[in-house]
Amino acid sequence: MRKIILITGASRGIGAATALRCAQAGYDIALNYHRDAAAAERIAAQVRALGAQALLLQADVADPGQVLALFQRLDQQPAPLWGLVNNAGVVAPKARLDEMAPERWQRVFAVNVMGSLLCAREAVKRMSRAHGGAGGAIVNLSSRAALLGSPGLYVDYAASKAAIEAFTVGLAREVAAEGVRVNGVRPGIIATDIHADSGMSEALASAAAGIPMQRLGRAEEVAEAIAWLLSEAASYTTGTMLDVTGGR
Repeated sequence: MRKIILITGASRGIGAATALRCAQAGYDIALNYHRDAAAAERIAAQVRALGAQALLLQADVADPGQVLALFQRLDQQPAPLWGLVNNAGVVAPKARLDEMAPERWQRVFAVNVMGSLLCAREAVKRMSRAHGGAGGAIVNLSSRAALLGSPGLYVDYAASKAAIEAFTVGLAREVAAEGVRVNGVRPGIIATDIHADSGMSEALASAAAGIPMQRLGRAEEVAEAIAWLLSEAASYTTGTMLDVTGGR
């Protein structure tokens, strides 16, 4: 029987690339998106062209009720949930901490941290052998910013990703004996649309000079790391953060 991978924030960037890579690997894909239904439909069409099933699931992962509804729809599918990729994330425009409003922090942490916890909680309830599941894998998206702190850019985003790393290690150890592996991927500077959200698009070209490999990463390169962590090839890997940073 085919297995389902749920990818949050799958309508663009790393999430979209991961959906296509997992479809190529033989999984059916549940594509979560927040607002851009047209973009999600385009990715779903590409997934189906690769021979996989694609289920579109609109939800704001920061909303507990919407997350529960999302998983209830997943429960109606004949294939079991095997993997969760906690990819949905937001970043706000470049600013110093003393220029930021608390409302900004609340949204960043609601999506990046609470959203990941909510989705992981529901996934564990379905995957864990303690709940009658058959096992599975969770991959959380962090960022190199979690280690660098992103001073003068978005320390709130960096802090949210540091929280994801602590969560990844803790949950991995909590469910390791229940057939569920939990790992994280720590991308560096990847050429995706999220940089437009922070107003940093124009700075990307110069950023490449500070990367040992002298170029930005591609979403497809991060997707390869995620797909490996989801696969049986990573069967003895849990509680690990995998850097995809070009040496940065």
